[in-house]
Amino acid sequence: MKTAMDKITKCVHGALSPLLANIYLDPFDHQMTKRGARLVRYADDFVILCETEAEARATLEVVRAWMEENALTLHPTKTRIVDASQPGGFDFLGYHFEQGRKWPSKKSRDKFKDKIRALTPRNNGSSMARIIERTNQYLRGWFEYYKHIRRWMLNENDKYIRGRLRAILRQRAGRRGRMKGTDAKQWPNRYFTEAGLFSLAQAHALACEPCK
Repeated sequence: MKTAMDKITKCVHGALSPLLANIYLDPFDHQMTKRGARLVRYADDFVILCETEAEARATLEVVRAWMEENALTLHPTKTRIVDASQPGGFDFLGYHFEQGRKWPSKKSRDKFKDKIRALTPRNNGSSMARIIERTNQYLRGWFEYYKHIRRWMLNENDKYIRGRLRAILRQRAGRRGRMKGTDAKQWPNRYFTEAGLFSLAQAHALACEPCK
């Protein structure tokens, strides 16, 4: 399936806010509906699904014309036609879509690690219970948005989080240098489970149980 990915980023007065985008682009939604286009839009980001490359190119020309008539400009590099069945794919609303699969985009993955690092600095003066509590608040919200990705990706995130927490415990124990296998033995996965750490992989397994 061919996918025309179009992102509107600027109008003559600057960037469109989500509210303004929804108001301003409502006629555009109706225009695409009349044409029978399969439009998926959130604020000023949208994707149009097409069956063929020819259809995608024709639709893109219609979109360009509508934007010009309404004093809007399509992003010069992010506006493109993508064959979603081939390697490469595209990013949309925090996800990367490629060859019939989806996972968090690189930007989303980097943002996830940045947030975890901010919540788990080695010199954190809070108790481990408090650190886990704050981390859990973020993880629960993140999981609700990304819970449909493959479980092995969630396992990798769980592993990363436990590594950050072990680094804190290692420093508090007065150990120097890089983490070693003995750290995982002293603070195994079970240690964090019993401490109440939210597991993304376990939450995914529980969410999938009704489907079995």
